[in-house]
Amino acid sequence: MTAGDDEVDEASGRDDDVSFGRNADHPDLVSGAIPASITDRFEVYSYRNAASVLKNGFPGQFASIVSVLERFEISTQQIRTPGGSKSVIAKYVDTLFDPQWREMRISADLHVKLQSPKGSEIYDSYIREGFLDGHRIDFVNGRVAVDLEWNSKDQTYDRDLYAFSAFYEAGAIDVGVIITRGSSLDTNFFRRLGKVLTKDGSEGAGEVYKKYGASTTWMRKLLYRLDAGRNGGCPVLAFGITPRCVVDDASQPA
Repeated sequence: MTAGDDEVDEASGRDDDVSFGRNADHPDLVSGAIPASITDRFEVYSYRNAASVLKNGFPGQFASIVSVLERFEISTQQIRTPGGSKSVIAKYVDTLFDPQWREMRISADLHVKLQSPKGSEIYDSYIREGFLDGHRIDFVNGRVAVDLEWNSKDQTYDRDLYAFSAFYEAGAIDVGVIITRGSSLDTNFFRRLGKVLTKDGSEGAGEVYKKYGASTTWMRKLLYRLDAGRNGGCPVLAFGITPRCVVDDASQPA
C-alpha cells in the first residue's frame, strides 16, 4: 500500500470489508462500566471483559484512570509541535498520572525441573536466565497497566500487547489499558491544522497531516491486533482520543 493509499484509507474509513472490533466485548457491557463523561469523548473497546475487570476488581485504579481521561485535553498547538524522543503530548500525559503510577520493566528467570510423575525424584534441574526481559509499560499501579500511543509506527502496538501478555502471564498484572489516537482523528482532521510548528513556535513548511498517516498508531491498527488475539489472555481496554478532546488554542503547556 502506498502512502497515498494510506491517506485515502484513513480519511474514507474504507477497510476492505474487515469489521474492526468484531471480537470486542458487547457495547452494552462497556457502557455499563464506563461513565458517559468518558464514552462521550473517547472511542472505547473492551476485550476479555477488561472494563468489568478494571471497574470491579480495581476500583481505586479505575477511578484514577477515569479522572485522567476526564481531565485529558490537548491543543492544536500541541498536535502541530514536532516531537523528539518523547512528544509534548506524551509529556503532558505524564503530568496527569499521580506518582503511584510508575514506568516498569519486567524480567524473570525460569526454573525448570524434569521429575518423576509423582514428583518424588528430580532427574534434572536448571535455570533459564532472561526468560522474560526488557518488556516495559508506561504506567503500572498494582495489577493495572496503562500504555499511551499517540503517533508511533503501528508496529509499536505489537510491542505493547506482548508486554501486557508477558506481565499478565507472569502474574504481575490482571488488566491492561491503552490510550491512543481514535479513528476520527484522521487525515481530514489533520489537514485542517495546516503547517507544523518549528521548535521556536513559528509556522514551518511541512503539512501536519503528513505526520499522522494510517501506518502510525491509531485505533483501527490496534483493533486489528486485538481481534487477532495478540494480547494473549490479558484483558485489554482501549480508549481512542477523538476531536472532542482537542481544543483549538494553546491553553495546554507545550
